Amino acid sequence: MMESRPCVFLDRDGVLNEELGYQVTRLEEFKVIEDIAAPLQKLKAAGYLLIVITNQSGIAKGNYDENFVLECHERIQQACDGVLDDLYFAPGHESVSKSLSRKPGSLMFERAIARHGVNVSESWMIGDKERDLIPAKKLGMQTIHLTDKQASEYADFKVGHLAEAVEVIRSAQ
Repeated sequence: MMESRPCVFLDRDGVLNEELGYQVTRLEEFKVIEDIAAPLQKLKAAGYLLIVITNQSGIAKGNYDENFVLECHERIQQACDGVLDDLYFAPGHESVSKSLSRKPGSLMFERAIARHGVNVSESWMIGDKERDLIPAKKLGMQTIHLTDKQASEYADFKVGHLAEAVEVIRSAQ
């Protein structure tokens, strides 16, 4: 039987890479947020799995393919010395196809929990949109809303930067 491990789930766009206000479709436009390596490495050193959970509707819309998503993930991995343990992405969009995986649904989380033996009660979700927090809250995780706007009702904490989110998590250990 797999040992249960705590995990920090991370949304991608707006948390690990810059949210530019439009759908990025070229690698030249994809900008990893500066200074994400140190906060992620602190979480890893504290014993957390780090798993990215992201909606990628551009696949269903025909704007890019799965390889583009994987190339963007590799850029993030390079920026943070490969500390991310896994990537789950939902390629669907309501305008093209229905998908149970797409957030605010919880299927991507459930798959990651089963595959990695995640201890949900010791796990966290960091996201910049309410739809990131809803499934995590439903599954019993603590949630951190990374925003400079009003915090979601699904947020346990509100922060302005990934480094602040890491300090919240570390202080709760």
